[in-house]
Amino acid sequence: MTDIVRLTLVAHAMTDAMAAARFPGDEPLNDVGRRQAETAAQFRCGAIHFTGPERRARQTADLLGLEATVDPLLADLNCGPWQEKRLEDVPPGDLTVWLTDPSRAPHGGESIIELMQRVARWLNSVTENAAAAVAVTHPAVIRAAILLALDIPAKSFWRMDIAPVSRTALHYRGGCWTLRW
Repeated sequence: MTDIVRLTLVAHAMTDAMAAARFPGDEPLNDVGRRQAETAAQFRCGAIHFTGPERRARQTADLLGLEATVDPLLADLNCGPWQEKRLEDVPPGDLTVWLTDPSRAPHGGESIIELMQRVARWLNSVTENAAAAVAVTHPAVIRAAILLALDIPAKSFWRMDIAPVSRTALHYRGGCWTLRW
């Protein structure tokens, strides 16, 4: 392991599901998303590149000029049968439980706690194998990484907005992660 690991997390570009407030499926970028990714600065940092397995993450990485390795640990939050549903089509009580209790997954998919455990495994693998890395992934994965880096409780998960094609920089040194703006 090196003394410092530099990690840049990039949120995938806009999709129709994001624009319509729907739970995503494995959809492609929409026209706005393609333009966002095409106009974003490309990464030429000699870093190892990763991407989530979903089409929207892989397309964003491609449009950014990254030859990225797909890593299933960077997959989006699994929303089970809620996938592709609009928020208003989900029973309000179930949605409230999911938004207020990070240990629960009333949709039968993945809870926020389970997502954070998966992201923690990925972050640990990065500290063992890279001096610099760029990962194109999903807002949920980036939220989880920030919570883990700053040791913030999982209940704060929904209090962060991660914009399309935004970048979040984390550094790992001395056994802990720091958020870098």
